[in-house]
Amino acid sequence: MDNQIVYLNGEYLPLADAKISVMDRGFLFGDGVYEVIPAYSGQLFRLEDHLERLDNSLRSIRLQNPHSHEQWRNLLARLLAQGLDQSVYLQITRGAAPKRDHAFPQNVTPTVFAMASGINPYADHDNGVKAISTEDSRWKLCDTKAITLLANVLLRQAAVDNGCAETILFKDGYLTEGAASNVFAVIDGVLMTPPKSPAILPGITRDVILEIARKNNIPCSEQAISKTDFKKASEIWVTSSTREIIPIVELDAETIGSGKPGAVWKTFYKLFQEYKQSIR
Repeated sequence: MDNQIVYLNGEYLPLADAKISVMDRGFLFGDGVYEVIPAYSGQLFRLEDHLERLDNSLRSIRLQNPHSHEQWRNLLARLLAQGLDQSVYLQITRGAAPKRDHAFPQNVTPTVFAMASGINPYADHDNGVKAISTEDSRWKLCDTKAITLLANVLLRQAAVDNGCAETILFKDGYLTEGAASNVFAVIDGVLMTPPKSPAILPGITRDVILEIARKNNIPCSEQAISKTDFKKASEIWVTSSTREIIPIVELDAETIGSGKPGAVWKTFYKLFQEYKQSIR
C-alpha cells in the first residue's frame, strides 16, 4: 500500500509521503467536495458526467475548479493501471489557512488529492443483501458531494451493526436514498426511483440505469415514492459507482419479493455489464 502512487497538489508521490497541513479546512471543517469515478480496463467511466457533478458540487460551496476537464482527464489517467478495473477517488478542499475561522479565508490555494483503488462490484446472482430503514437525518444539500459525511457514516454503521449492507432513508414519509447509494424499486411492474432534488445525490449509475431502461422500453419512472408504496415493492435495489447494482432481499427483517434477486434485477445486471463491455 505504501508503494501506491497518488496525486497531491501537482505531484505524483508514494501514498506514505502524501501529507497535508493540520490547518487544512478539509481536516478542520470538512470544507471540500469529492468524486468517485470507476475505470474499466483503464478507461474512466462516464468521466464527463462525473466532472460535471464535480463542477456543480464546487459551485455549491463557492470554490473554483482548479482544473479544466481535459486537465482532470490527463491527471487521473496517470493513476490508472492499464487494463485493470479500478476506481478513482478525488478530493478538493478549500486549502490550509493561517488560522481556524469559519469564514472563507482569502488567497488560499485549494488542496487537490486523487488516488486509484481496486474495485469489486456486486456480482452474486444467487443472493442479495439485507437493509434497514430510518429517517433521513442529513442536511438539505445532499446533491452536493461534500466530504462532510459524518451523518452518512453513522447511518451506514447502523446498517453494519444490524448485520445489513445499507440503510434506506426516508424524509417526511418519502424515500430519499441510501446512506451511500441511490435506491430503485419495482412497484406494480414499473422501475421507480426518486426524482433528482437537493434531497439526493444525482448518481451517475442511477442515470445509466434509467438510460438502459428507456433504451430497452422497460417501464420506468422518476417520482416521489411513499414509504407505504415502497413496502409494496417486489424488488428493491441500491446503486453506486463502485458497487454498481445490488439487490436488497430483506428490509427491516421483512422479505422482499421471493427473498432472492428478482428477474428485473437480473435483466438489468446483464444489460449493465453489456454496457460496460461496450465502452471498454
